[in-house]
Amino acid sequence: MNEVKELLSYIVSNLVEFPDQVTITETEEGDTIVYKLKTAQSDMGKIIGRQGKIAKEIRVLAKALGQRNGKRIQVDIVD
Repeated sequence: MNEVKELLSYIVSNLVEFPDQVTITETEEGDTIVYKLKTAQSDMGKIIGRQGKIAKEIRVLAKALGQRNGKRIQVDIVD
C-alpha cells in the first residue's frame, strides 16, 4: 500500500512547518494496515485541525484509497 503512504506523506508534509520531521510507519494488524503519523510537537495541531477536522479528512482519504485496493486502512496520529 505504498500509494497510501505517499498520499499521507504528501498531505502532511504540506501542512506542517517542519516536513523533515514527519515520519510514517506502516504495520499490518490482521486484515488492517495501520499507518502511524508522527511529527514535531509544534506541528501536531496543524495535522489535527480544529475539532479534529483535518485528521478526520486525512483518515477519510486514506480509507477511500484503501477500499479502492481492497484493504482496510487505519491512520493513527501519535505524539
